[in-house]
Amino acid sequence: MAVEFYDVKTRQKVEIEDKNVLKTTFLTKNGQTRYGVRGKTDDGRMLTKFVSKADWDKMKYEEEKKA
Repeated sequence: MAVEFYDVKTRQKVEIEDKNVLKTTFLTKNGQTRYGVRGKTDDGRMLTKFVSKADWDKMKYEEEKKA
């Protein structure tokens, strides 16, 4: 199964294989947590797709390591 992302650079939807997808969270300036998935394209760019917390909890992808 692949995840569909929108590639802003090419202006089209692309599908990225599960092995290249990671779960991640983003902390906003006002302290809110946003949930998303990040996928790596064939040319090495990272694409981001925001999802609901319920969908994020259901996903079985590895979590992105924060530095």
